[in-house]
Amino acid sequence: MKLTDYPKAVTLRDGTKVTLRYLKREDGPALLEFFRGLPEEDRLFLRDDVTKPEFMESFIEKIDYDTMVPICAEHNGTIVGNATLYRTRHGWTVHVAQIRVVVARTFQRNGLGTELARGLARISINMGLDKMIAQVVDNQVAAQRAFEKLGFHKEAVLKNHVKDIFGRRHDLIIMSNDVSHIWEAMESMAASYLPAME
Repeated sequence: MKLTDYPKAVTLRDGTKVTLRYLKREDGPALLEFFRGLPEEDRLFLRDDVTKPEFMESFIEKIDYDTMVPICAEHNGTIVGNATLYRTRHGWTVHVAQIRVVVARTFQRNGLGTELARGLARISINMGLDKMIAQVVDNQVAAQRAFEKLGFHKEAVLKNHVKDIFGRRHDLIIMSNDVSHIWEAMESMAASYLPAME
């Protein structure tokens, strides 16, 4: 994939300036520090234990900007947000991307999650993808609402599909959106308040 659009300077709602850019392999230590700085409740439903060095080594090694495209938000030299797009190159779902967005607690509810998701939508369009998928756990109600405001809709519910870090079972909600529609939604509500994903 041709790397375009980044780095990009963005001003958040409160006037804070951050830089969005592609994540690089040498960012591993800084990204690990970012994940370790997340409150426990923000890590309850992450798919992996992002605080382990071995996870970070594996994550960084998988970066190829073709099947896995991570971007980050940086403020004063510190990573404060991470968003990753995953796609396959062969098979039934070559037209689909899965996205994940994580934002530092002190930068939530300030538009950063929206900017990161917007960046992934643009990347999806540039890749010629048609559909974006997001996975949300049942009690992440605010995150569900945030994705709905971006034009996502509930497509499936997998009962008792995930366990949080305490071993409690939860339903996994699959939400999806056509890439062109999510771009239109984000453009139309860029100044709106998104309570959870940010």
